[in-house]
Amino acid sequence: MADNLHSQLVGWAKIILPMSALALLSTLFLFARDANTPDDAALAKAEEIAREQKVTAPEFAGVTDSGDIIIIAAKSAQPDVARPDTLQINDIRMRLDTTDGSFVEVTAVQGEVDGRARIASFLGLARLQTSNGYEMETNGLVAELQTGRVTSNGLLEIRAPFGALTAGMVTFQVETPEAGQQMLFTNGVRLLYEPITP
Repeated sequence: MADNLHSQLVGWAKIILPMSALALLSTLFLFARDANTPDDAALAKAEEIAREQKVTAPEFAGVTDSGDIIIIAAKSAQPDVARPDTLQINDIRMRLDTTDGSFVEVTAVQGEVDGRARIASFLGLARLQTSNGYEMETNGLVAELQTGRVTSNGLLEIRAPFGALTAGMVTFQVETPEAGQQMLFTNGVRLLYEPITP
């Protein structure tokens, strides 16, 4: 009688215990699914991201008419709705490597690239640095991607190897590979010369 009861208990345990384990696992999965179910705010954010045409960390490269290499990188870029050929860019950076081995680097928080006109605009405070030791700040710059010419939009302050400069406008250009990079300061240039003492 005892052996028969023991056999029945073992038989029922073989059925009940696996079923209980399955029930516990199902409960765990249900709770986990409920905890990770996105709320309305998360779903709205996902829909907004899906609708927004934005590229993260884009990089554009090209060659000017004189053979200089231009690379434009950014944190993000998205098309301008009103101007289909224009990209709105955040944290824009440009590097111009000329054929004579010199370079110019330009950075700004905001910018635009007009693909049809082949122009990159650096909006707001723009910083420019050259390989020969010039550092500048100005309120906006325009770079012509076809020619490699870079022009400031207004007043700028310059730190040069020989002192400090202020000017109403500066233009960087490479007319020929033999002439190399040229900087033209115009519109009220003031120079504070600081001689290098030996």
